[in-house]
Amino acid sequence: VPALAQWVNDPIINVGGKYVKLQIWDTAGQERFRSVTRSYYRGAAGALLVYDITSRETYNALTNWLTDARMLASQNIVIILCGNKKDLDADREVTFLEASRFAQENELMFLETSALTGENVEEAFVQCARKILNKIESGELDPERMGSGIQYGDAALRQLRSPRRAQAPSAQECGC
Repeated sequence: VPALAQWVNDPIINVGGKYVKLQIWDTAGQERFRSVTRSYYRGAAGALLVYDITSRETYNALTNWLTDARMLASQNIVIILCGNKKDLDADREVTFLEASRFAQENELMFLETSALTGENVEEAFVQCARKILNKIESGELDPERMGSGIQYGDAALRQLRSPRRAQAPSAQECGC
């Protein structure tokens, strides 16, 4: 069963001392679900466009997915191109150089990942979150603007930002 719009855990990551909660949708990238997956771009602040380095077909579909992301998401969407299955380098159909050029021509960040080994997977999300935060700080992305894809005020995040300090138990609480 394809992972169409499968809700993946909402990881909370630390980016430069700021806690960022990500909402991640795995749309599986299958053309037959394209009309459904296009709706998930609306209001997105970031996207990871993932292709399989062992499949020329997935790489060739990137132009369509990139067009959708830029047309339907936030005007200042952060997009990272990820070549997955780096662990299967011997079966590679798309060279690192070719994908790197595509990323450069389309002003995308680029890295290769391996979901199997975990290599660069977290790094892709951290880079995306860092770039979004940079755009907020520079004023390119306004979190107050409707459709920015940014939300403030999650109670769980507030707790993380100001964790309770561990205090020594008072004399009344001491069990000695």
